Amino acid sequence: MKEILDQVRSGEISPEEAERLLTTGWLGIGEFARLDVSRESRTGIPEVVLAEGKRPEEVVAIAEKGLEALGRVIVSRVGPDLSSMLERSIEAEHLYRESARIHVVRSSDWHPPQIRGSVGIITGGTSDIPVADECQVIVEEMGCVVRMVNDAGVAGIQRLYSALEELGWSPEDRRSVADVYVVAAGREGTLPTVVSGLVDRPVIGLPVSTGYGMGGNGVAALLTMLQSCSPVVVVNIDAGVVAGLMAARIARLSARDR
Repeated sequence: MKEILDQVRSGEISPEEAERLLTTGWLGIGEFARLDVSRESRTGIPEVVLAEGKRPEEVVAIAEKGLEALGRVIVSRVGPDLSSMLERSIEAEHLYRESARIHVVRSSDWHPPQIRGSVGIITGGTSDIPVADECQVIVEEMGCVVRMVNDAGVAGIQRLYSALEELGWSPEDRRSVADVYVVAAGREGTLPTVVSGLVDRPVIGLPVSTGYGMGGNGVAALLTMLQSCSPVVVVNIDAGVVAGLMAARIARLSARDR
């Protein structure tokens, strides 16, 4: 509320626009977008702008207005050309992780959230890393510590114990440092089930669209995770953003309650 009132005083927004922000929690951008500027304060989860399917100039306009209202904007599914366009168009601090396809725009006076909670990320294979990277960036932007270990799939299951140990899991007492695990796997998608059978923390299964033929493109991975005999919460195929948002939410709530 104070930020909105400061913007009225400085002339950045009109009193009418301030009234709408305070009463509805959304910011109108042209005729094509209504940015949810109250999502983070309302739910603890930041608004993430999906660039896919939008025209580049629409993404820039949303990011620009969102930056003014929030101090930070997270844009997902961003290619190198759009990332360069955002940097040229908006004077701010920019972070672009090409492998994750996420572009973050921050104002100089934006204050990151207090670090709280820990998330462990495991990938089944090297091909799963880009989707896991998308998850990692989101978790970091929500103020959690992230540890990630790659290529620990069930085809060489002997690698899994050492991968879990790198994430702070103790094979002696079966206790975890991480508050929650995200396990990204393609092909048959078995790894989250195995991890869930070992650790004492929630496991989020992140199916990845690796694999081919019958059940390829993540379909078999998704179905396997949904049919898991050990409890796994499952997000959609390649939904690294969703996995990251929920993992960070769980981790921050778990750390708060300790």
